[in-house]
Amino acid sequence: MTDVNAFEDRPVFSAELFPHRSLGRKGFRVLIAIAALGFFPNALWFAAHGAWPIALYCGLAFVALYIAFRLSYRSARVREHVSVSRLSVSVRKITPSGRMSETHFNPFWTRFAVDRHDEFGITGMRLLSRDERLEIGAFLNPDDRESFAAAFKQALATVKQRI
Repeated sequence: MTDVNAFEDRPVFSAELFPHRSLGRKGFRVLIAIAALGFFPNALWFAAHGAWPIALYCGLAFVALYIAFRLSYRSARVREHVSVSRLSVSVRKITPSGRMSETHFNPFWTRFAVDRHDEFGITGMRLLSRDERLEIGAFLNPDDRESFAAAFKQALATVKQRI
């Protein structure tokens, strides 16, 4: 009997969703180096000519740029693990701080809802089951949402057909 449950609990579909960042670690270093080459000589020149408020502004602008990119990379640590088996639809969300929450749905009671816009494509995806509602893939770009939605719908339909 446990072999049957193990067989039914094997994932039919499994995906890890995470936000895309086009600038890698090396690109970030290059960007910061170029920004430093632009900001700091100007700051030194203004400070040497007595315009210290402008020099201070240059330093603060550089720090703000650095902090903005660091926060962007921190938010990129968000993860969602979505899996579908005959026994469960499981969504495990991991925040940038590492906190994890996991939600399970019965696949036979679960509906996958997609919000579409004519111009932008899919604008939102969520799982619905009785009184539960869970938003998924909010950070994905439109192309990734389309491919995930198609694959997830197919997996959910496959599980529901095998009664």
